[in-house]
Amino acid sequence: MSDLPSPVAEPLARAWTESEAFAYCRTLTLGHYENFPVGSMLMPPHLQPAVHSLYAFMRTADDFSDEDRRPGDEAERLAWLTTWNAMLDECLVGTPCHPIFIALKATLARHDLPVQWLKDLLHAFEMDVTIRRYKTYADVLTYCRYSANPVGRLILTLFGYKDDALYGFSDAICTGLQLANHWQDVAVDLKKDRIYLPQDDMARFDVSEKNLPEGIRGPGFHALLSYEVERARQLFLQGKPLLLCVQGRLKWELKLTWNGGWRILEKIENADFDVFNRRPILTKWDAALLATRVLSPR
Repeated sequence: MSDLPSPVAEPLARAWTESEAFAYCRTLTLGHYENFPVGSMLMPPHLQPAVHSLYAFMRTADDFSDEDRRPGDEAERLAWLTTWNAMLDECLVGTPCHPIFIALKATLARHDLPVQWLKDLLHAFEMDVTIRRYKTYADVLTYCRYSANPVGRLILTLFGYKDDALYGFSDAICTGLQLANHWQDVAVDLKKDRIYLPQDDMARFDVSEKNLPEGIRGPGFHALLSYEVERARQLFLQGKPLLLCVQGRLKWELKLTWNGGWRILEKIENADFDVFNRRPILTKWDAALLATRVLSPR
């Protein structure tokens, strides 16, 4: 590998106008799919460039932390993230040259977004590089605080909502979404030598790490995942009042996001918590159910 990965080095070979920088971010964004509402038809057109710039920043940093990992490459990945963090600092006080930061500088200024939330996300990506196990549930929640909660806060603020109570509801939903993703991906993450199931909970339910690679789904694992799914469900319920506190397109976006995460938990449960033989995902058959739930006045 070169000293700097291509997402950093290649764009610096030319000069970018602001409109070209936003177009670069849009192309990068629409080439990926994530839970972040980057391509949603519910996102107002006037906010889409801002969302694309935020997503491009996150997606590139996430790739630095996790894409094509090799044993022993942690120092290199941390160096890339350090460079990305330095470029973020520089874009706030100077004239950025990289298209992502040209667009990001404009987004932060136009929408008055706290840069600390982007810093929090970078911290989460550093955690992805350095941490493979979490001792307690509190440790997992700390990771979610950095990896998930800033995204919800950024979206709320883009739509003009700046209220601590609403941020609290959003944090609960975003953490619930992150946990739902962790629990549906127990087998996927294990292949990456990463376990988000709290170690003290595993010990409590007599689930050993050495048995997880074999996909053992005995009473212990069943009870453990049932326990963790219920924790995520309670977070969704804790954050649900947010759906009644916002209006317009954001209301429908959040209802869709909330119901999608809730449905993932249902599918894990309906599969009797067997996340080893088939990853619980949303299918086209879930679309009608979600549409019904989203359109429900409750």
